[in-house]
Amino acid sequence: MNNQALAIQNLRATISEMMEAVKSQMSRAKLALETLDKDMAHEIISLEKKVNAMDININKACENILALYNPLAMDLRFVLACLNVNNQLERMGDHAESIAKYILEDEITEKFSPEILEAVEYNRAFEISLSMIDDAIYSFLNEDTEIAKWVFGKDLTLNKINKTFPKILAEFVQKNPEKTSSYLYLFSIMKKLERIGDLAKNIAEETVFYVDAKLIRHKDEKFKHKYRTNE
Repeated sequence: MNNQALAIQNLRATISEMMEAVKSQMSRAKLALETLDKDMAHEIISLEKKVNAMDININKACENILALYNPLAMDLRFVLACLNVNNQLERMGDHAESIAKYILEDEITEKFSPEILEAVEYNRAFEISLSMIDDAIYSFLNEDTEIAKWVFGKDLTLNKINKTFPKILAEFVQKNPEKTSSYLYLFSIMKKLERIGDLAKNIAEETVFYVDAKLIRHKDEKFKHKYRTNE
């Protein structure tokens, strides 16, 4: 194995490790919210420090490969995709950290009622966002653009939930004004789930770019539709 191949292999291993760390952060964030477990919130913060360190290492590794080896074709696309994917993962980690801080700083002091969680489809939105992360990671590491397409379809479902929940939350605020602060934190969490879905979609787009040499970011909806499948 030559030096370039070894450097790319090491880059793949590091970004795989970062993907698993971010996935673990998000899974723990869901459980921490359900239990208001501060120990788990601390674990998310600790993982964020690891994610931030890997973020720096991945950027440096990509820059070194580009400078030292001048990779071509698929190797070049992989390195460029890693730069973007790394950024998406770091931002996912930031969202998980923010959720953990809500718990650690006693911003959320009581569990959300099952009634409101069901009304805004909180559990469904969280599960969809987690599955989007799973699919995005799998598709990138396994060069599987068919799995990447699933992410686009799930993103449509997540977007539909996000269009409906603000009105539902507003109705709960009117009925229970004393819980306005709690509902606002739930609003923030739901918006974070939408953003996490967008970040997972961005990783899926990078997979299509890396594997098929097709750049689909910023394309119109008609173009993107053929890459989407139903959930």
